[in-house]
Amino acid sequence: MTRLRADALLLLTAIIWGTAFVAQKAANETMGPITFVGARFLLSAIVVLPLAIREARVAPAPITARDSWQAGLIGLCLLIGSCLQQTALLTTTATNAGFLTALYVVLVPVTTWLLTRRRIGGTIVLACLVSIGGAWLLSAHSNTQGIAVGDVMLIVSDIAWAFGISLIAVFLTRTPRPMFLSCLQYAVTAILGLAAALIFETPDWAGIETALLPLLYAGVISGGIAFTLQNVAQRHTPAPEAALIMSLESVFAAIAGAIVLNERLSAIATVGCALILAGVLIAEIGPLFRRKSAL
Repeated sequence: MTRLRADALLLLTAIIWGTAFVAQKAANETMGPITFVGARFLLSAIVVLPLAIREARVAPAPITARDSWQAGLIGLCLLIGSCLQQTALLTTTATNAGFLTALYVVLVPVTTWLLTRRRIGGTIVLACLVSIGGAWLLSAHSNTQGIAVGDVMLIVSDIAWAFGISLIAVFLTRTPRPMFLSCLQYAVTAILGLAAALIFETPDWAGIETALLPLLYAGVISGGIAFTLQNVAQRHTPAPEAALIMSLESVFAAIAGAIVLNERLSAIATVGCALILAGVLIAEIGPLFRRKSAL
């Protein structure tokens, strides 16, 4: 797969994730946030399981214990990030959730450096700064009543998202098994999420049935498809640049929030959207100029 195709898959992932914030917000009206996380990723695991089995049949080497533990750790990052994000939607808007979640983009180069000691390029640093500036304009001027508790939870969840993205890159560099990774991380999130829901919430079948459509969208489309597309595409796009592209979910969350939930952006917040787009373009065009200069 070429990097351009991989980037296109990451862009599709961002579109799906951005619109999923609306579904996640709607689900919170009838079911607990942790219950929702466990249920959605149970669906995701079921969707990906046949693909993981097919991948195992043609794989050149078996999965090692180290691979399983690392995939499980990625699943733990997914669980923490998802639970914090879903709980945050109880007290913040879908639009703000998209914007503040995009802040993980500035953390990914740092977490990648911590895990691999890989040098952070100047172009990526510039792109991150531009994108984060845009995210700040969006969150600070998005017609909300100050920073809610949910906003703080979203910022904390960015640490889990950043480590997850960096660990995915490390895993796929050594073990090119994206379907196995997807299935195991979903299973870990589902099992631990549902167990936590039984402890901290009171799952209700009627509430789950009422939120069935949002649950199907988040579990099958956002989880089963989009998260898997991320794992496939990250074999061909460096983690910091992948994070920049996926940060576009904030823009699509704003669009979906405006259309479905009637959430509105100020003029300054709209400038923030443009800055995030500019950051992605810098990350994409910068390497092309460097390669041409080297010729």
